[in-house]
Amino acid sequence: MEDYAVKLYQITKIYGKQKVIDKVSINVRTGDIYGLVGKNGAGKTTILKLISGLIYKTSGSMEILGEVTESGFNQARRRIGSLIDSPHLYPYFDGRENLEYYRIQKGLKDKNIVDETLELVGLNNVDKKKFNKYSLGMKQRLGIAQAIIGRPDLLILDEPINGLDPTGIVELRELLLKINRELGTTIIVSSHILNEMSLIASRYAFIHEGGLIEEVSKGELEEKCRKYIRLKVDNTEKTVVIFEKELGIQDYKVLNNDEIEIYQELNNLNLITKSLIDNDIEIKLVTEGAQTLEDYFIKLIGGDLDA
Repeated sequence: MEDYAVKLYQITKIYGKQKVIDKVSINVRTGDIYGLVGKNGAGKTTILKLISGLIYKTSGSMEILGEVTESGFNQARRRIGSLIDSPHLYPYFDGRENLEYYRIQKGLKDKNIVDETLELVGLNNVDKKKFNKYSLGMKQRLGIAQAIIGRPDLLILDEPINGLDPTGIVELRELLLKINRELGTTIIVSSHILNEMSLIASRYAFIHEGGLIEEVSKGELEEKCRKYIRLKVDNTEKTVVIFEKELGIQDYKVLNNDEIEIYQELNNLNLITKSLIDNDIEIKLVTEGAQTLEDYFIKLIGGDLDA
């Protein structure tokens, strides 16, 4: 039996006359790094705020860390750390002072947890630098440190890599993988930087205009975003017969009247093209590639990612 950290069923959120979330159902397994993927304004932040308890649902049901009632949610949320919007930390405190204040505020008795958390997020060597002197990447890491100081079972992050430079993105990616691996923390993270999400997430929910389009595992998505050889030919019907009868290729897709994608025998391109030429198939174009997460999402929503 699978263990779930969060389950949402048919969740709807309405502000006034605007339906921001419409009957969304997602399933976050314990131990997942769960990616909420979608354009800005798709409804990702609203979903995270609902789970965190910052806002209330209009309809639908939820299960959070095994709890299914409002009183139970209040207990469960003590086991949740979150960073939604910018970190709310004291600008003239250094990292240690900020975490020490937060440790006391949360009633954590272990004083060593501050230094352990600073080391975990890679901020143990910044000495007395004040928070307002931190780079954006350092601020994000200290914000995450604040969120995990109580060693939560669930960590919720809203667009944590937004605005970071390439180095900061890599550092944050490695940090999230480390938290998931070493602390065993389930993580729900939203982003519109889709290809970066493909490097960390074990499961995805694609959100568009307040609705869930698809929920898939990493393995399922990798199967859908496979490498391929695309051939433009003068006769697709004859080509697929050659694929199946002569080359043993069964895994292909006819895209239109003159294009075919092949997903097997990718290392035998010369043999494929020779067989087609020997059978009087005119090859107009050959390309190799792989569908990215961004490509896949654009196909799902049927439009431009930036539209």
